[in-house]
Amino acid sequence: MTEPDGVRNLAAKEALLHGILRELGRVAVALSGGVDSSYLLAAAVSALGPERVLALTAESPFFPGDEAELSRRIAASLGVEHRMLPVDDLANPQVASNPVDRCYHCKRARFELLRDLAAESDGAMLVHGENADDHLQYRPGSAAAREVGARAPLAEAGLGKAEIRTLARRAGLPNWDRPAAACLATRFPYDTPLTREGLARVEGAERFLHDLLGTSALRVRDHYPIARLELAPEDIPRAAQDPLRRQISEGLTARGYRYVTLDLDGYRSGSFDDRVANQS
Repeated sequence: MTEPDGVRNLAAKEALLHGILRELGRVAVALSGGVDSSYLLAAAVSALGPERVLALTAESPFFPGDEAELSRRIAASLGVEHRMLPVDDLANPQVASNPVDRCYHCKRARFELLRDLAAESDGAMLVHGENADDHLQYRPGSAAAREVGARAPLAEAGLGKAEIRTLARRAGLPNWDRPAAACLATRFPYDTPLTREGLARVEGAERFLHDLLGTSALRVRDHYPIARLELAPEDIPRAAQDPLRRQISEGLTARGYRYVTLDLDGYRSGSFDDRVANQS
């Protein structure tokens, strides 16, 4: 029986990815806990063996604590050395002031740190989980990665998000269907200064809603003292009705907000980047 074109194309891309990784010889994977970097780590182990792969995770106030724990679990399951690096992104004024190019400055400093650590590990090449679909969104961090010499093997192999999820599922990764978890700084309008208090407020509000609604497809956009909730379209009607309406309002006001609003446009990635797109 002949394999469908899609299956053959995916196999060809996977083979190309393994070839890229083998050419690099030794890699340090910037591991965030998301499906892209997790699959990249698994592919690197498959192509090179665990002894030639290092996992590096930056622990930052910009990421929920469960992301770091998931990174630990993924690295341990693949049998690779894993190093956690505490990073205080808020100490960088070009990041804490939250300009439109915040992500660039944040990623530039972080990738420089990871690159230098990778170089100390027998000259490993730093690689990260950018995929072939990421160019469709506002991604200033991609430029920062290129400038410091980090490679993006998934994008180089032409692998998009849906294909990566398929390969991650085949590889047995527990987070293959985990929704994208952008850093907490993306919950604030540009030019709103970032603080530990604000980041903790958003993280607590989203964790509460995840538990209450049973879904990760949501965002709390912080217009303090207003919380603007982005939910999946199918969740909007039930969230607007009691008892959920009351539970959501009480839960978020208990976590520091004065007003709670429901965005009728629903959940969408990078909604604050609309301003950037409209200016470009």
